[in-house]
Amino acid sequence: MSTLEAKGLGLSYGGAFIFEDLNLAIPKGKITVFIGSNGCGKSTLLRSMARLLKPQHGSVLLDGVDIASMSTKEVARKLAILPQGPTAPEGLTVLQLVKQGRYPYQSWLRMWSREDEVAVQKALEATDMTTLSEQSVDSLSGGQRQRAWIAMTLAQETPIILLDEPTTYLDLTHQIEILDLLYEMNDRDQSTIVMVLHDINLACRYADHIVAIRDGIIEVQGRPDEVVNVQLIETVFRLKCEIIPDPLYGTPLCIPYDNSRLRAVRAAQHQAIHNARG
Repeated sequence: MSTLEAKGLGLSYGGAFIFEDLNLAIPKGKITVFIGSNGCGKSTLLRSMARLLKPQHGSVLLDGVDIASMSTKEVARKLAILPQGPTAPEGLTVLQLVKQGRYPYQSWLRMWSREDEVAVQKALEATDMTTLSEQSVDSLSGGQRQRAWIAMTLAQETPIILLDEPTTYLDLTHQIEILDLLYEMNDRDQSTIVMVLHDINLACRYADHIVAIRDGIIEVQGRPDEVVNVQLIETVFRLKCEIIPDPLYGTPLCIPYDNSRLRAVRAAQHQAIHNARG
């Protein structure tokens, strides 16, 4: 089982450091979710761990080897990433896109094989894209397009998968379907999955390990039930809330306060009590 960790990592954007001397070991065979407010560095960290962003200093280690020293195909056979907002060439079909996930296994000695075909078909079926396989990617809805990209990532069949906001553009039904799919992959294959998610409640429901990021530092990390509490949400998101157990799964469920709406509700309750007494 492959391992992924950052050691003494320094990352900058536009000349300003986002992270300095960051250390992080991704739990093997688990689902890890990065949470934090916009601009805190979640996506930057994920991209650096996939070798899409060169660190200023420090290193990312894949199976104990500096990922910067590895060939592209070597990395791609161990680690797949789905970045935010990927784009496909005009006219490319879903099937052609998903086949790109098998690129790391191709060479002049090894051309397209039955194994590749099976991997592609499994990925299309898992993402419910089989019937759309001959359609062009640019003709799809936002949700369908996202599932096509996820299918390509699954076809790569790597032990580590990184996904930057994989539920973007998806309605609630397809959000749950994709997260269920990733959960089943992790359960079946012990895949190591790392995601950036904005929905705290879905993060708590699906994650084995939460990494909460604030202003370029790891505020806390651990199991959702250990680290997600009222204080964390206020510190990381500057949001007041209540945390209760999810009635289905027992995981932390964040109920945010909306001051304006809360005042209106309380005023209506007060008026109702006043009317009942009057």
